[in-house]
Amino acid sequence: MNKRVAIQGFHGSFHEQAACSFYEKLGEPEPDIIECATFEGLFTSLADDKADAAIIAVENTTSGGLLPNFDLLRRYKARVKGEIYLHIHQNLMAIPGQKLEDIREVRTHYMAINQTRQFFETKCPWIQMVESEDTAKSAADVAEGHLMGVGAVASSLAAERFGLEILQPEIETYSQNYTRFLVIDDSVNVPEERISKASICFTLPHTPGSLAHILTILSFYDMNLSRIQSLPIPGKKWQYFFYVDITFESYERYTQALAAVRPLVEGLDIMGEYESEARL
Repeated sequence: MNKRVAIQGFHGSFHEQAACSFYEKLGEPEPDIIECATFEGLFTSLADDKADAAIIAVENTTSGGLLPNFDLLRRYKARVKGEIYLHIHQNLMAIPGQKLEDIREVRTHYMAINQTRQFFETKCPWIQMVESEDTAKSAADVAEGHLMGVGAVASSLAAERFGLEILQPEIETYSQNYTRFLVIDDSVNVPEERISKASICFTLPHTPGSLAHILTILSFYDMNLSRIQSLPIPGKKWQYFFYVDITFESYERYTQALAAVRPLVEGLDIMGEYESEARL
């Protein structure tokens, strides 16, 4: 039986593309996709044994970070076992036989709107953009309803799956448009010598220079901070969780760095140690 992988969204989404790409690189069969309406649904699917693994988007080079997803990873004590960067190409699609000038409304997710707004404002300002819950679901709704004059912005996989015609490919504003996904899959075991990235979370005492001190120590041990993000701690005034991604060449130096910072932080949580996408 193929591995069951939970995604937020629907068949034909970028989450599905990312899941298939990750497991293809591992040499595993294409997974069975478990659709979830929300990101939190990924974790409940795992807890209820409806899925064997999950993949979750955490940041995009155009739209920025999906901050609540870091909190979900921490709250559900998920362990990240891998990552993948997917080159996102947004495509304008519709029922076959139509032209661009026939389209009056386009439906898509708000992040896709952010990534393609310039195209619609400059190339086809007569089109009204309508926010929807998911890119692939928008494509499915157009196809299943046979909605003439209504388009969707989604992946080429969605166009293929739902029989839509791509009227304009790759309409994203920035060509370097990537989304980073994290993989939660306890069956993925990365040998220590291949571990080159870690995602950690901690809090700090409310004292001057506490964060600067931690960053100095990490730098001393040759840790490269690829991302740092803070989120408020609910119910605690001006206190924050710090979510940090670090890359490194030496796992030994990484463990030394953690040992050095551990006495200076509160609630250190290692959310995952895995192989950086740069090495895959």
